[in-house]
Amino acid sequence: MKVNFSMWKKALSTLVKMDSKEEWDELDVVSKWLIATRSAVTIVTLYSCAIGGLLAIRHGYFNDNWGMSILAWVIVTLGLFIAHGTNNFLNDYTDFARGVDTESYFRTQYSVHPLIQKFWSKEQQFRWFAISGTLAMLAGLFALFYTHFSLDIIILFAVGALVLLFYTWPLKHIALGELSIFLIWGPIIVAAVFLVLARGSTEHVWPVALAAVPWGLSVVSINLGKHIDKAPEDKKKMVGTLPVVIGEKAARITNIILLALIYLFILYLVFISRYFSPILLIVFFAGQRMLYAIGVHTKPRPAEPPQDWPYWPTWFAGFTFYHNRLFSNLLLIAILIDTLLRLFLPGFWPAQ
Repeated sequence: MKVNFSMWKKALSTLVKMDSKEEWDELDVVSKWLIATRSAVTIVTLYSCAIGGLLAIRHGYFNDNWGMSILAWVIVTLGLFIAHGTNNFLNDYTDFARGVDTESYFRTQYSVHPLIQKFWSKEQQFRWFAISGTLAMLAGLFALFYTHFSLDIIILFAVGALVLLFYTWPLKHIALGELSIFLIWGPIIVAAVFLVLARGSTEHVWPVALAAVPWGLSVVSINLGKHIDKAPEDKKKMVGTLPVVIGEKAARITNIILLALIYLFILYLVFISRYFSPILLIVFFAGQRMLYAIGVHTKPRPAEPPQDWPYWPTWFAGFTFYHNRLFSNLLLIAILIDTLLRLFLPGFWPAQ
């Protein structure tokens, strides 16, 4: 079995669809894990962790021991990334066992589903889940020892674990899945990583959590877009996502508001709270993609895929994902530059 680095790159950048079990069996372990956990989406966890780490550097928590701080940052980041993938294993297993995921269901049309496609058995899926979960747990234990079992870290990890475990059921079924996505990949993960690297110090944790709001809104816009796309199928399956509960039009309006709030909150963080400098306005270069996404949300989903649209059956999610990819990279670059400027030019944009 040859290590397929090109497949690693592909799986981290786009959802992979594969129909041949023979092709699947030839893949290396990492490629299978990345594809089965839909790493093109779970990569958002790496961005959340990167933001939390950069803000910890900004507030001086790397100064005493850069080597150990970077090691801790890497371990926690990998642990949370693996935990996100572990949750996706659990989601697929649960939905498959409950009869939600079937060959004709929306989920199986845009990426590999090893259980539906019989690439492996339920027992094998559970083993992948168990191994991934163990690795994630070891990273969590490291974080607890690193912070001397900080109560705040324990609470954040417990909340995050509970939301991850109960996202597929019941949260997604009672229109709380979208809110959970925003909280976890926005304020909670960013604040948790920050707190670990701050060794449990809560001095700056609330401004850090607020700084993560635009990123969380960007992530949930993808999730809500996907749920709008598959609302008809979810309604038949009695999966009560937010679009199913409030209707497609209201959900489209909600996502338009979320997309606009991303940029309004950026302006708040720069000019009102002054937590960030105007460097953060770099993210407005993603504004054109945001307007594309908003424009698409003003109309119902087309009954058939437009010509040359490669991402069907996703539609709204395709545009929000397209926006998120540029926005996320610009946001990370902006926070990095902002952090470096504050390190080398202290006081150049003082917070109020």
